[in-house]
Amino acid sequence: MNTMDKEAWLTQLIAFDTTSSNSNLPLIDCVGNWLDHLHIPFTLTYDPTNTKANLFASLPASNGSTNGGLILSGHTDVVPVSGQVWESHPFCAIKKENRIYGRGACDMKGFLAVVLALLPEFQAKPRKHPVHVAFSYDEEVGCLGVPLLIADFQQKGIQPTTCIVGEPTEMVPVVAHKGINSFRCCINGHAAHSSLTPKGCNAIEHGAKLICWLRGLAEQFKEKGFQDHLYDVPYTTLTSTMVSGGIAMNTIPASLEFLFEFRNLPHDNPDQISKAIKDYVNTYLIPEMQKESVEASIEIEPMNSIPAFQTSEEIEWGEILGKEDKIKKVSYATEAGFFQKAAIPTIVCGPGSITEAHKANEFVSLEQLDKCETFLRTVVRTI
Repeated sequence: MNTMDKEAWLTQLIAFDTTSSNSNLPLIDCVGNWLDHLHIPFTLTYDPTNTKANLFASLPASNGSTNGGLILSGHTDVVPVSGQVWESHPFCAIKKENRIYGRGACDMKGFLAVVLALLPEFQAKPRKHPVHVAFSYDEEVGCLGVPLLIADFQQKGIQPTTCIVGEPTEMVPVVAHKGINSFRCCINGHAAHSSLTPKGCNAIEHGAKLICWLRGLAEQFKEKGFQDHLYDVPYTTLTSTMVSGGIAMNTIPASLEFLFEFRNLPHDNPDQISKAIKDYVNTYLIPEMQKESVEASIEIEPMNSIPAFQTSEEIEWGEILGKEDKIKKVSYATEAGFFQKAAIPTIVCGPGSITEAHKANEFVSLEQLDKCETFLRTVVRTI
């Protein structure tokens, strides 16, 4: 296998349709072949269906140690292209006007391509500390792969001291982001003919009470909650997003289902927010419903939880990056919270703009890829 530069790697990675509904194993096999060629050991951790895998590889320090060191982390999956109008094939990289277009170009195969292209260079130079590569599956649908990846390397006794998650930040370090907690709520009432309204328990109306109460809680976060103005939305948000219920105009609805989420600042405890919601439901709403039907109930099912992230002050990232005045915090979530929760000081920093992610004609500029390459060389030399 010949050495490839970052543009060649990105072209090859984009060609793999790793939409989250598909297997990522062809891409993982390609990366594994490259690591075998370089004689870099790696391990895979699979999802329950064995159709997807995380990859974790280690370049040991010059003394042979694999403990400590730096993780370069990214996800292999991409979002769907269905319903989008592309000017070129989304899974065939096109280079135009110093940009590379294709699904995943910035989110986040550009970062993966730079890492893979630099591995021979990192391998050839003496290393005070190991360099680890962590490629995960299913980040786009809830960061499903990375907890298994972290558990696997920790079970092997590897505890890295630093992590860079290469999501697109235009190479400006992101030092914090909000957490995401999403839920499915099922309201179970009692059906009746609408002419006999008192004999039913209207799931839609009681569900509306809960939705309105959640809106009120969201207003409290906005007006009275903790605020951090380094975020574009400086407070914890709570939003109801999808709702369905009822079967006919003349039938009291027996069921309602809706989805809601909150995105919490690192300052706000998600468990306390969840408890406040459940306390309202159990203390007020269910007893009120059961006055109308003893069978009435409300079930709140957690769907996904991504921890908020705030980098540790143990690492002076500004000194390393030379951008002390250029840091930011964001409202979207990444895998960084999982690494930070595992006691690994982390930042998010990668090529491309988040405003181009998930859109038709997604691209990353060659300038951003070059900046990423220079950045990673500096970090590997410094950490």
